Amino acid sequence: MAVPHLVRILLALLLVLLCRPLAAAQWTLSAAGELVAAVDEAPAHGLHPARYGRDALWTALAAGDAEAVGRLAPESFRRLASDLMGGAAPPAARRHWHLAGPVPQPGLLDALMARALAGEGVRAVLAALAPSHPQYRALQAALPGADRATATRIAVNLERWRWMPRDLGERHLFVNVPAFEARLVEGGRPVAVHRVIVGKTRTPTPQFSALVTAVTLNPEWVVPASIQRESVSRLMASNPARARALGYVRTPAGVTQLPGPHNQLGQMKLRMPNPFSVFLHDTQAKALFARPVRAFSHGCIRTERPLDLAEVLLAGTAWTRARIDAAIAAGTTVDAELARPVPVHIVYFTAEVGPDGALRLHDDLYGRDAPVAEALRSGAPRAVARADAARETECAPA
Repeated sequence: MAVPHLVRILLALLLVLLCRPLAAAQWTLSAAGELVAAVDEAPAHGLHPARYGRDALWTALAAGDAEAVGRLAPESFRRLASDLMGGAAPPAARRHWHLAGPVPQPGLLDALMARALAGEGVRAVLAALAPSHPQYRALQAALPGADRATATRIAVNLERWRWMPRDLGERHLFVNVPAFEARLVEGGRPVAVHRVIVGKTRTPTPQFSALVTAVTLNPEWVVPASIQRESVSRLMASNPARARALGYVRTPAGVTQLPGPHNQLGQMKLRMPNPFSVFLHDTQAKALFARPVRAFSHGCIRTERPLDLAEVLLAGTAWTRARIDAAIAAGTTVDAELARPVPVHIVYFTAEVGPDGALRLHDDLYGRDAPVAEALRSGAPRAVARADAARETECAPA
């Protein structure tokens, strides 16, 4: 009878051993030296070494104080890894930013540290966390020799790239609000560039990603309640004949503007469902594309040469330019489905490098650079970002 009792004891001991956490990998002085070197490279990313306790870590390393190194290195590694992977700025500094970039969760950071100490190398693991997009590398190359103001602007935009999804899509639309420009990118190369009109400062265009699934020709416009209150309801009440002539009618969806020569969405909009009801679309006010600063909308993105964009997006389908033009002429609303969905990224970069290799600086239209710059100057750690509430724009609901 003693044997089963002994078996139970042995099984219990085995269970304890199996469930016991594995000992954390140790920070050797050599690994700490790699970490100090990586921290010293932080300025190349627009980050300050002081954020990562560089001086204290170097002092411990120089003194050969293994205990202090073991205490300081993990937090330094985690913070630098977190900043390179997902950015250093807290949620409050990421105004109207809703693109889903990497999220550096604590467990992931510890796993990265374990890999680095197990043989992959501290510098190698950290270097792999920063964005690999050509724009990030080009902005880094523009940092040396830049004056202080320009260097700050570059650092702010390097930070924004760290908020970005790492995979934008082999074929995608890239709309940079401060540049008033939309680019269709294929294989890393822009194949079409269009001027755009974006939101006014009081109705800013938010930053987000969506999927373009179709081109809507001759779209209807379901008028948002805010614009009904602002102008349309008053027009319908005071001059109903004029309102009808402009295409405004009441439908179960609310006040709708029918397709036609006065429709605010013009002849085309992209179907790109999103919680902000923001779309790329045509416009009747084409003269505004000649203005250097094009912030006139309630948040949506009015696009120059929209049918050219539609033609390129619909390549590989039965929708030739002739068929598009015929559908427009018919005047009825039709959805032309894309062969495959195309990601669209609405972004906010006030510094970028052009195809000629020259640094391009754009005005900070919505005043969003200063909070990011301040966050980069401070040593406060970032927190998990919280999305701003969706809001109404001038475009019809998805």
